Amino acid sequence: MGSTPPSKPLVIDIGRSVGDAEGNALDGTADFRGKVEEIRTTANPTLTEDHIAFLGRYGRKRKTEVGELLFRAGDTSYEFVVILEGEVEILDDFAGEARSLGILEAGRFVGEMTMLTGQAIYVSAVVRQGGEVLAIPPAQLKEVVTEEPALCDMFLKAFLARRSYAMRFGAGLRIVGSRHSSDASRLREFAARNRLPLAWIELGEDQKAEILLERFGTTPSDTPVVVWQGRDVLKNPTNSELARAVGLEVDAPRDRTYDLVVVGTGPAGLGASVYGASEGLSTLALESVALGGQAGTSSRIENYLGFPAGLSGFELASRALVQADKFGARTTVPQEAVGLKRVGGLYRIGLSEGGEVAARSVIVATGARYRRLDVPNLGRFESVSVHYAATQAEAQRCEGDEVAVVGGGNSAGQAAVFLAGRTRRVYLLIRGDDLGKSMSRYLANRVMEAENIELLANTQLRELLGEDRLEGIEVEENRLDARRTLEARALFVFIGAEANTGWLRGTVELDESGFVLTGGALQRSVLERDVWQQSSREPYHLETSLPGVFAAGDVRGGSIKRCASAVGEGSMAVRLAHQYLPNADLQDAPGGDRGSPVNRRR
Repeated sequence: MGSTPPSKPLVIDIGRSVGDAEGNALDGTADFRGKVEEIRTTANPTLTEDHIAFLGRYGRKRKTEVGELLFRAGDTSYEFVVILEGEVEILDDFAGEARSLGILEAGRFVGEMTMLTGQAIYVSAVVRQGGEVLAIPPAQLKEVVTEEPALCDMFLKAFLARRSYAMRFGAGLRIVGSRHSSDASRLREFAARNRLPLAWIELGEDQKAEILLERFGTTPSDTPVVVWQGRDVLKNPTNSELARAVGLEVDAPRDRTYDLVVVGTGPAGLGASVYGASEGLSTLALESVALGGQAGTSSRIENYLGFPAGLSGFELASRALVQADKFGARTTVPQEAVGLKRVGGLYRIGLSEGGEVAARSVIVATGARYRRLDVPNLGRFESVSVHYAATQAEAQRCEGDEVAVVGGGNSAGQAAVFLAGRTRRVYLLIRGDDLGKSMSRYLANRVMEAENIELLANTQLRELLGEDRLEGIEVEENRLDARRTLEARALFVFIGAEANTGWLRGTVELDESGFVLTGGALQRSVLERDVWQQSSREPYHLETSLPGVFAAGDVRGGSIKRCASAVGEGSMAVRLAHQYLPNADLQDAPGGDRGSPVNRRR
């Protein structure tokens, strides 16, 4: 392996304990200790004899020896391993130093979400006690996930829990940089949004920063620097370069025509991808930032049908991605659509990474982004102290500080509750006097019950204070016409929404706010255009001013702007695409594929 664990290994439980080798909780809190049993049951389930017998049909048994490397960090193809006899240790193997993440015993399995998504694994696994294992190749593991729902659910829950704890304890990537750097913040946000495990090393404060930079022949001027697998160094990479390094699929095959291209992978886009692929349409999904869209940043969605205990946005997105992959959909990230044109009955979508993809039908699900505050000097603090998402990455940067959240909707409420568990105090600023007017009642109650959330009603932000980073904010209570300074070190903004439709202007009809018009909301003059005169029909309910181009979710004018309704619109748009495709005038398909939609099931 080229490395050995330190004499007193740090043990972050996937198996025996949570804490260091002596069993001390890593963050010293009773709350963390109280999660030990939850970790053991969720991240580390025990397979029954029936489970193992079933899995035996998909793999092969073989003996193992002490010191045998099952897989190394950075591998993109490796086997799912069921331990029949012996022990396997999971290591954060970085630059010749190994940190133990736990020891798995007989009856447990070795694997992570990357086995289902095709990304590179971020840990290594080595045999610590010889014995016997059942090794299952990735393709066969996907068959298991498809054919056995109980095991699929067990594996997904374990994989998600393992990823969450690896992120919490900084396995995987190392990013060296300054918290005041906008590029460093960009990389941290991209990694966090895509749930890439990483350790942040602060330049000038953490002595490991200088050691790492010297070891890899870099200097502070090169930062932010990303170190992957303990040997590959990326100097201020773009998001695409980082994505390629860790095995995310960035580039879509362009030598074919897809039955359906879905632009955006929020709830609407993921719903469309799953239903489109399951209905037999060759489906490609394009995502500019991270799977799940804004919903993917939600720490807890508690009113989603079928999940009484709630689920995180990442869990929802991850489950949908596995479903979409199971049915054959392709997903690329980060890959932004920058243009749309109709050519001979087909659609060509321009891509931010260059080139274009061809589609017989398109579903626009690019959602909306939060508006920027109209306050002086906002740009100076964005990406450093002003944020438009509240994930673990942002929370780590302001842990123990006072922070402010601006907004009165569900996203603002979820952010406030999430941040309350990681910061000293959260100020929630709303312009109105009743939180319940724009926020779900269960969430408003959660906000009001939190001891360290202070609700400031009828309040507006007037000024940001500080030089390189935010040192405080000045707010005004509207009714009293009085100003107050708050010592907030970070600001989270969730106000209103602007449609992500800049790439569609001049192509499809938009309303005055930039949201896509569909169906009955389109002007009658649209139907007088040649493209509609030739079709001899009116637009379907979710169809735009271009036949075969549909809109679903928050990007659509008149949509409800809720997660569940967005998923429903995504699936409805697929059904309407099915109605459109058989009678579409399809020509000029690349690669000689000029026929009607292929591989479709009804």
